[in-house]
Amino acid sequence: MTDLPDRMAGFHSDAIPIGEIRAARDSGLLRTFVGSCVALVLQDRRRRVAALAHVMLPAANGRHAPPGKYADTAVPEMLRLLGMLAGEPVACTAKLAGGAKMFAFGAGLPIGDQNVAALERALALVGIPITARACGGESGRRVAVDVATGVVTVEMVGRAIETL
Repeated sequence: MTDLPDRMAGFHSDAIPIGEIRAARDSGLLRTFVGSCVALVLQDRRRRVAALAHVMLPAANGRHAPPGKYADTAVPEMLRLLGMLAGEPVACTAKLAGGAKMFAFGAGLPIGDQNVAALERALALVGIPITARACGGESGRRVAVDVATGVVTVEMVGRAIETL
């Protein structure tokens, strides 16, 4: 076993908390629950690596916190972790889920929409295409990534399971 951070192992089945990132290679289940937060999945299916971040806010603005908490710091950290797991640079695609309007606070763009837009910008900066998304609405989602198959499933209360 290599000296990889605790957040990287062969199998993860516990839900990823707010602001955290998990990455895995070859097998495992990465999962989280999101409302206005966004679940960002980066995967390189050829190298059989995937990472899932539970992104809470659009930008770190110099704040020191777990890199998965902010859209602008989650993407580079996920790429770093995936590169370590793969042993070489990765060619990722992205999938997004979440960004719901969970709270009715005043005027302006809801935080869920801000999170999605920030991730779109961060991914565009590094040339990662978004291949699927399940964003918006007013309900939370349960998101799971099967690392072995690359299948991402999204569950919402009262709706059929969606495969991204």
